[in-house]
Amino acid sequence: MKFPYLPKFGVLFIVLTVLFFSACNPESSTDVNKVDGVIAAVKENYAPDKRVALFDIQSEKKSSGYILKGKTNLPEALDALKKELDSQNIKYTDSIEVLPSEKLEGKIYGVINNSVANLRSNPAHSAELVTQGILGMPLNVYQKERSWYHIQTPDNYLGWVDSGGIELMTKQEFDKWKATDKVIYTDTYGKSYTEADMSSDAVSDVVAGNIFSLMGEDGDFYKIKYPDGREAYLLKGEANSFDEWKSKLAFTKESLVETSKTMLGVPYLWGGTSTKGVDCSGFTKTVYLMNGMIIPRDASQQIHEGVLIDDSKEFDKLIAGDLLFFGRKATDSTSERVIHVGMWIGDNQFIHSAGNVHISTMDQDSDEFDEYNYNRYLRTKRILNETGEGLLYLTKEDVF
Repeated sequence: MKFPYLPKFGVLFIVLTVLFFSACNPESSTDVNKVDGVIAAVKENYAPDKRVALFDIQSEKKSSGYILKGKTNLPEALDALKKELDSQNIKYTDSIEVLPSEKLEGKIYGVINNSVANLRSNPAHSAELVTQGILGMPLNVYQKERSWYHIQTPDNYLGWVDSGGIELMTKQEFDKWKATDKVIYTDTYGKSYTEADMSSDAVSDVVAGNIFSLMGEDGDFYKIKYPDGREAYLLKGEANSFDEWKSKLAFTKESLVETSKTMLGVPYLWGGTSTKGVDCSGFTKTVYLMNGMIIPRDASQQIHEGVLIDDSKEFDKLIAGDLLFFGRKATDSTSERVIHVGMWIGDNQFIHSAGNVHISTMDQDSDEFDEYNYNRYLRTKRILNETGEGLLYLTKEDVF
């Protein structure tokens, strides 16, 4: 830059002044990078998977230091961030919102109120469908944007649900709902009725895994209540009391196979985790849910649970219920990518959702040989009756 109207000593004065303040200013670009580096390190440690943890923090440089902005549902991560900044003598102002938002006025719990609620990546119907919640599923509620609520499911998955799919509750209301006796719908798909009569009007559709409050019995029907207070009737032959259902859970490979085959033909739906439509991991998740286990949402999460059974196509090692994972193997320049999952059912066959729920075979001599999935096979994990951070057993955990 030139200063044609200044004498030479004036230009020299300006240059020296700029250099002096650049050298003495503690808020240099190096410090900016240092702050961002601390934020990134804490995020990597506490919230490496944005699907299940929220740590959206940014720093803004000011003359007096830094302003930390953003939101998180992890107060322990925020504490770790502040301690690290303090240890490095970095001045900052904490403007981070710790969720749940105070604007919710205590209604920080929720229960899915429709047979199936679509949970999206952002608060808009046009946003990606990331997963689904089914009726009776309890939720943590973090914030509201327009008519959408940012929630977290029992498997810790984050998403946005529109107000029509959720019944908001205070802690007292949620505890009262949770303490009621429950009924679980066990058929693949059906209806609830206004009267104890199948010819009466439908209150709503219902799907496998829907859970209601139990009000009583009327002949061949359970009298039930929805989270929002609606009353209805369910056929006993299509449902069961939740406690009785739990007491009969066998946690066997045979029960998993039986459940999986009730979903044959169900259409593929990206983000689907219900009997209305499922993606590959939504299918395995639903099968295990109906057998008393909550497992992680996505194939890339499910693969980290359980014990390794095979990674070299020795399928004789597998038993029914084992999960087979498919994708791209790691190379010197690329990491492994898990993009599909299915469940072994025996006799060289596995069942999975691709186009729809169907059975494929690893028998190379069969006309139905699934060469495509055979070639992208990664490994098999066993999760039935195993333990792990991402595996919840409804007989042991008080989820509902």
